[in-house]
Amino acid sequence: MAALKAADVETGLSAAWYGPQGALISNDEVAAFAARSGGMLRGVAGVDLSRPMEAVRELRRAVRELGFVALRVVPWLWELPPTDRLYYPLYAACVDLGIPFCTQVGHTGPLRPSETGRPIPYIDQVALDFPELTIVCGHIGYPWTTEMIAVADKHENVHIDTSAYTARRYPAELVDYLRGRGRRKVLFGTNYPMITPVQALEHLDQLGLDEEARELFLSGNARRVFAL
Repeated sequence: MAALKAADVETGLSAAWYGPQGALISNDEVAAFAARSGGMLRGVAGVDLSRPMEAVRELRRAVRELGFVALRVVPWLWELPPTDRLYYPLYAACVDLGIPFCTQVGHTGPLRPSETGRPIPYIDQVALDFPELTIVCGHIGYPWTTEMIAVADKHENVHIDTSAYTARRYPAELVDYLRGRGRRKVLFGTNYPMITPVQALEHLDQLGLDEEARELFLSGNARRVFAL
């Protein structure tokens, strides 16, 4: 809460983490954090991808009972790209529940294969198969940022978030996109605790965003996409 308040953040998203070894941070733990936040935190669900029906049931519980606003799956943790059949029941459930699917694109920081983070073909194919699904692609997509922008342009419901990057590290093509035609496509993110909101915002003024682009980036797009 202190980190959010230090950056004048009104609302933040806190995500559960699930991998093949189980829950690193469970949905119930995130719900407890959110309950103590005075409304500043909203939960993002995680699930056990290897158990499709259990995963769908847990997602429905997280949304309907815990008040979560999205699902997040990190493909490199599972070493399965977003086009794997294990994801597809969850995509259908997200559409049914009216929530976004959040994922990670680009290379991996940990020493794990990066292939699962390619926007093309994976995000592109999912968006073709589920045109009603809202997809939020975290971590910008570097070194495939141009691919990520192309997929966001192609598909109405595909978005990019800047988590894991401070403003001064945004690739030039993303900054140009954010200033112009992509102003309704890019969402601000941090990847706390690795990057705090204050750190992520430190060089924001150097991006040259006009008032509309800045408001959409920091607030408007997230409010619309996550129904906050």
